[in-house]
Amino acid sequence: MPFIPHTEEDIAAMLDTIGVSGIDNLFDEIPAALKKKATLEGISPGLNEFEVSRLMQQRAVEDGQPLSFIGAGAYEHFIPAAVWQITARGEYYTAYTPYQAEASQGTLQLLYEYQSMMCALTGMDVSNASLYDGASALAEAVLMAVRANKKAKSKKILMPRTVHPAYRAVTQTLVSGQGIELIEVDFDVNTGVIDPAQLAAYGADSLAAVVIPQTNFFGCIESFDALTDWAHQQEALVIAVANPMALALFKSPNEWGNKGADIVCGDGQPLGAPLSSGGPYFGFICCRNALVRQMPGRIVGLTEDLEGKRGFTLTLQAREQHIRRSKATSNICTNQGLLVTAATIYMAIMGGAGIQQVATHCHHNSRELVAKLQQIPGVQPLFSGPFFHEVVISLPKSAEEVIRQLAMRDISAGYGLADDYPELKNSLLVCATETKTEADLDHFSQQLAEVLAQ
Repeated sequence: MPFIPHTEEDIAAMLDTIGVSGIDNLFDEIPAALKKKATLEGISPGLNEFEVSRLMQQRAVEDGQPLSFIGAGAYEHFIPAAVWQITARGEYYTAYTPYQAEASQGTLQLLYEYQSMMCALTGMDVSNASLYDGASALAEAVLMAVRANKKAKSKKILMPRTVHPAYRAVTQTLVSGQGIELIEVDFDVNTGVIDPAQLAAYGADSLAAVVIPQTNFFGCIESFDALTDWAHQQEALVIAVANPMALALFKSPNEWGNKGADIVCGDGQPLGAPLSSGGPYFGFICCRNALVRQMPGRIVGLTEDLEGKRGFTLTLQAREQHIRRSKATSNICTNQGLLVTAATIYMAIMGGAGIQQVATHCHHNSRELVAKLQQIPGVQPLFSGPFFHEVVISLPKSAEEVIRQLAMRDISAGYGLADDYPELKNSLLVCATETKTEADLDHFSQQLAEVLAQ
């Protein structure tokens, strides 16, 4: 929507109304010693709309449009044009927190539909109206599990190293101040997944929850049935960290093991959110009905008015700004409404069959990519076993150097693992979604072979 600035007359009228002679007087409480006295030199004169557009186009050309094979938690999927055409309509684009239900029925209905779709996708009973991102969603899930698991005698959480490194770091930051201990579980160097047999070493401790990624950061498929059953035998809750696109092909978390997962969280970016230089995206969290009162954020409910007409309203809002303060279940203040709108429209347009088709195409392309890369001397998949969406390949030279060389050829080669996993310094996490053609895969393979031959 257009931005219409105040005119000088508008500003003068407002200042006159509040009895202030100038804008500077509005900041007179700031000590003079703290105010910047130097002028802002070196800043060019303002540009008009046409000039700004040209400048941004030039900058974009300089950045290039590299062929991307990076995944690592944010994926390049095709988004139907209708998704953001509808999302960008004024009534959606500027909608904010629907505190007044009578004036926000459209926003509330959309959130209710989103919750229903996420429950269908995860197989869980309840979904909230979103969180900031996948990392904070995991942190909230951990806090939720500690509050909910009354049988646990400790605040210990089993956290596999196969969970996204950023998710683990954010979770550590958000929960460490509450005395919650994240116990790191290493992965099998041959399979890239957690070996259920090694969990026996942790059985002596009382655990509040066990985190199970599906798929994991390496694209490998964890033994979710065995891990879930083991966790429940220890009277620990199961937190599933799920890629929503993968859920179109795999068993729903509520079907894991004998009892299913208790909480499901993750990042909704694959559902209609463009990469957009790293965000924003949105987090999701779903759970069993028994845990709903520990759910962070907000939930939209459906009811009927006195005339029998359907109506929507916010419910179970146990948050800090609803007077609960320290007793609030979360400090989450708002949700990613715009991204949730896009995700809801994306899921409605694609439908279950469409999302499943996308997931199948992603899996096909990733297998094709691995088959082509294996033909290059010295390049092999690092881990055995099935994978989805992305895969770790070992290289005969430094992955960081390969990434740098391919960037010069306008290819984003993948995600280097050395910083997060020092033992995998010559390994590269590559991803091929449904957006990649056979020609794209061949081009990447050819360019990688040339770089490695230098």
